[in-house]
Amino acid sequence: MVRRLALLAVLLASSAHADRLSPPPTREAQARVQIAPYRYDDVLWENDRTAHRIYGHALEAAEPPSGSGIDAWGKSVRWPFMDRQLRSGDQHAEHGEGLDFYDVRTGRGAGGLGIWYDNKLWTSRNYRVVRILNPGPKVASFEVSYAPWPVDIVRNVRETRRFTLPLGTSFTRLVSTLQSSTAGPLVVGIGIGKHTTGPGREDVLRDPAHGFLSVWSLPAEGKGSMAVAILFDPKSLVRITEDADNYLILLRQRPGVPFVYYSGAAWDGGPDFHDRNSWTRYVRAQRPDFDPRH
Repeated sequence: MVRRLALLAVLLASSAHADRLSPPPTREAQARVQIAPYRYDDVLWENDRTAHRIYGHALEAAEPPSGSGIDAWGKSVRWPFMDRQLRSGDQHAEHGEGLDFYDVRTGRGAGGLGIWYDNKLWTSRNYRVVRILNPGPKVASFEVSYAPWPVDIVRNVRETRRFTLPLGTSFTRLVSTLQSSTAGPLVVGIGIGKHTTGPGREDVLRDPAHGFLSVWSLPAEGKGSMAVAILFDPKSLVRITEDADNYLILLRQRPGVPFVYYSGAAWDGGPDFHDRNSWTRYVRAQRPDFDPRH
């Protein structure tokens, strides 16, 4: 509680000196997805509990290095705020509704993936094509495609992935379909980035039997901690491991066969989770649906 009050005091003090965002067009809880053409075609999606983005192809040249990891934003309000925050040009500061301080870099961030081969994760670049399926307000959903990328010299892989985020949850449902230039199963590595809010070791909880990996980040000075969790089908699990940049779940999948996983994130400066234990209880209580036909 003491740390929580100290964090709130810092955020209030910093926001007092920052220009607040323009008033929201609505204060109703909404799920929303939109493309940000003014910012290299970032895709922004959020609901009443969580907020994310992925990066467009144009960003690869404008701000290298850039990759296909998933960004997570701290959010403290129930209504949409990402577009107004990003348009301000000062998205890394708190203006009363949340902020972007999670550092994806070229890691997997909050649930990006790659192909695990020869003890290395081979990843795509930024998405190439996006199609919004439902802009909201009850459910936000969209689909992106990634250009083929090499897995060593043994094959090329390409991916189409559907994202769905309804109201009332901290978890986005992802359905991935991978195509390969050669037959045979793939080992897919789904990651949570390391050191995304600061140096040092995060609190990591691995539960292969119940199908989740959860990371509570170190607090960034004056900004707090981010929580990220991945839910996966234990029947597909090879093992849980890590590389230099990510904590990784390795799943065995077949090319052309869609599979489901969930990515969740929260900020301890938001209204829902103020410590690691409350987040862990929430993650444990999830009952994910891994049927890709749904």
